[in-house]
Amino acid sequence: MAEAAVHHDVAGVYEPSLFGTYSKKIGMWLFLASDSVTFGALLFAYSYGRISNPSWPTPFGKESIINATIMTACLLSSSLTMVLGVLAAHRGDMAKVRNWLLATMFFGAAFIVLHAIEWSKLIHEGMTPFTNPWAPSVPQFGGTFFTLTGMHMLHVTIGVIYLGVVALRKKFLPVLVVLWLIGWLATPANNVFHLGVHVLLIGAVVSAMVMFLKPKIYDSHDIEVAGLYWHFVDLVWMFIFPLVYLMSTRI
Repeated sequence: MAEAAVHHDVAGVYEPSLFGTYSKKIGMWLFLASDSVTFGALLFAYSYGRISNPSWPTPFGKESIINATIMTACLLSSSLTMVLGVLAAHRGDMAKVRNWLLATMFFGAAFIVLHAIEWSKLIHEGMTPFTNPWAPSVPQFGGTFFTLTGMHMLHVTIGVIYLGVVALRKKFLPVLVVLWLIGWLATPANNVFHLGVHVLLIGAVVSAMVMFLKPKIYDSHDIEVAGLYWHFVDLVWMFIFPLVYLMSTRI
């Protein structure tokens, strides 16, 4: 009986990637396209609520606008450091890549902290997802505000974890766990962020699964894909900031 010989040294023919682009970049673009629909729906819901209610509240005074402006500056600065990180990755300078990613994470974390302060201030003034003290006849203001800004803050948090994994890999896991533990112990039990801080723990578990099941060294393509996500998150805030804050300023 004749035996068939299988030659493994013959180069295989693979289907070219879509538009000749790195497949992970295509995947990220598709994810961002679907995510933009989600944010588009939330922005539309907030805009419709504002237009259809003449008594829509304007709760943001000078302090809130200054805080939101600083938050915006943090995100714009993070976009710049992310661009510099991508450029360093294309040059093959991984040491500078790590430094620029850490800088981006710092600005992202500053945004989250400032946003948490703003949320705590509004909640202390009596605002909830179902009520607000400025216009009781418009209870949906709290729901649309917290949903829209909360979804964005969640995306920024995921982005910071994402960049931490790319920059530090397994070294980032104990940092995440420590931050979760500090957040859990430092926030009062009746504070909204007492439960929200569990996002860090979930991020640590998911990151550990990814890094231990599929360990790798992230290259310039991976840095560029991470940059796409980060720039998208920054871009969404450029719609939220004027729509939610500047157009609801208390005069």
